[in-house]
Amino acid sequence: MEKRPQLDILLCAPRGFCAGVDRAIQIVELALRKYGAPVYVRHAIVHNKYVVEGLKQKGAVFVEELDEIPETDAPVVFSAHGVPKSVPAEAKSRNMFFLDATCPLVSKVHVEARRHYDEGHEIVLIGHAGHPEVVGTMGQLPPGAVTLIETVEDAVAFTPRDPDNLAFVTQTTLSVDDTRGIVDALKARFPGITSPHKEDICYATTNRQEAIKAVAPRVDAMIVVGSPHSSNSQRLVEVALRSGCRTATLVDRASDIDWSLYGNLSSLGVSAGASAPESLVEEVIDAFAERYRVKVETVTTAEENIAFNIPRVLRDLEAQAGR
Repeated sequence: MEKRPQLDILLCAPRGFCAGVDRAIQIVELALRKYGAPVYVRHAIVHNKYVVEGLKQKGAVFVEELDEIPETDAPVVFSAHGVPKSVPAEAKSRNMFFLDATCPLVSKVHVEARRHYDEGHEIVLIGHAGHPEVVGTMGQLPPGAVTLIETVEDAVAFTPRDPDNLAFVTQTTLSVDDTRGIVDALKARFPGITSPHKEDICYATTNRQEAIKAVAPRVDAMIVVGSPHSSNSQRLVEVALRSGCRTATLVDRASDIDWSLYGNLSSLGVSAGASAPESLVEEVIDAFAERYRVKVETVTTAEENIAFNIPRVLRDLEAQAGR
């Protein structure tokens, strides 16, 4: 019998589902239990194919825009990433029954942006063009009210209407280090720029990046379980590479592992983006266990015990479910 090599796996904690993702999935599942199928969901509820497929099997119907939904009494759920103001306005105009699964930490950024606008500030949003969270945040305010800045170069080139009357907000799933560089560039040019009262990058994004920083220098390679569409998952791979890990890859699940990258391996770090279920992490570890004698050690850098309320109309079911 072939002797399998030894592999030490360092499992990052925290990893995987955050409170906002958990809440969004609960909203769809509870709506299906209360109202039956179909429950329509505008955009992927969270950026994970496995989660979306699981909800489809239970009766969720995913659309990109409300005009794809026929006249219906069925609930319509808005995804965790948030939506422009035009979306609930359209839903109301069609008398749709909608449930908003926007993460409360994204909603906080929406409220901040609105407050800055009402106070007459010109607003800068640090984020990635086209990401649904960015589209939703920019869509809280009239066209032209928010300028998107993606890089330090953008910050250096930015020409505001009034340099003394600026405020910034950020996407919640960015690289903490990248964002710090952009903020520093803005503050160097515009010392009076107004910052968020509390960091916009969410606790879960920050915690997962810190766990990666603790593990990446100690291992030969890192695997992040998460979707290529997931901003926070992509950032984890970048953080791992920057933290000194030679090989760091993003996989949706075990079947996506490129084994050619892991020939001569004695240690492996494993983490998961905020929309990746723990079952997929276990699947990846099991795949390595078929090829190696694995010893798993959890490296914990923070404890998370945050939970967000779900909409009132679903709370009776939540209580019955014992959550």
